[in-house]
Amino acid sequence: MAGSNFVDYVKIFARSGHGGAGSAHFRREKFVAFGGPDGGDGGKGGSIILQGDRQYWTLIHLKYQRHQFAEDGECGSGARASGKNAKDIIIPVPLGTVAKRLVENEETGETEIVPVGEVTEHGEQLVLLQGGRGGLGNWHFKSATNQTPRYAQPGEEGDEGAFILELKVLADVGLVGFPNAGKSTLLSVVSAAKPKIANYAFTTLEPNLGIVEVRDGKSFVMADIPGIIEGAHEGKGLGTRFLRHIERNSVLLFMVPADSDNIKNDYEILLGELTQYNPELLDKQRLLAVTKCDMLDEELIEEMKADLPEGIPSVFISSVAGLNVQRLKDMLWSALQE
Repeated sequence: MAGSNFVDYVKIFARSGHGGAGSAHFRREKFVAFGGPDGGDGGKGGSIILQGDRQYWTLIHLKYQRHQFAEDGECGSGARASGKNAKDIIIPVPLGTVAKRLVENEETGETEIVPVGEVTEHGEQLVLLQGGRGGLGNWHFKSATNQTPRYAQPGEEGDEGAFILELKVLADVGLVGFPNAGKSTLLSVVSAAKPKIANYAFTTLEPNLGIVEVRDGKSFVMADIPGIIEGAHEGKGLGTRFLRHIERNSVLLFMVPADSDNIKNDYEILLGELTQYNPELLDKQRLLAVTKCDMLDEELIEEMKADLPEGIPSVFISSVAGLNVQRLKDMLWSALQE
């Protein structure tokens, strides 16, 4: 992935700011010999916050900003003057970003990964670390029995920790297939996306998104995921790196080329890889497109239909010739409505 601008996994270290200390101050004015307590409160420390931003589609900006440190709140002062709150650090992230915290287990000493949350909408905020609260000044502690409290609260400490940020592409339809099954070609035909296309494995090294117009102004988002190979769930080929993107898709479109030795077998291998990665992927709607069918006649297509996997809607298409492309779009739209 050297030189790629698509980064979907990054580790950052963050620290929120300490709260400012409250002030233990007494009023000192001319002709007022014993002024009462007037120490102000400390300001709040800065928090570390993720914020969804639809202008971003990758985490590459955080690859070079792995340390995110917020400032401390200011201390309080006399005349009940409060210290200034520190600015929060707002980190823009693409929609579909998942945050996890790395926490050391005190008993075993091992590092555990704890889910924090995810950002799926524009403007949505997720607090990674709260800034420390400012301490109260001594005027809060004046009472009938203690007219001159010399105590003010210290500021609350901030927090720090390491986090993993993962991007899972948000798309309605995910394309699933072996390398060179025609996924990028289909996306380029049905949308304005311009993925790199060539006749060799792993041309696609990063997910490509396209908006597919169906009819009557209706549309959906399609994602071209890099090709899966047998053993991907164990890290072979491009491994599990891109399987996570499929978790977000509502409908999975399996694509197997017509010149495959065994379409049903290829489909079952693909399904097996997804199942072993995450069994919940079986709950998603599935369709099968047999691609590169421009050289087949109707008679051959009818013969091939008998060998297709059962229980999954299928269609024979040619992206280049436009064969059944509109029909496929309608089928995908119907599946999304279910």
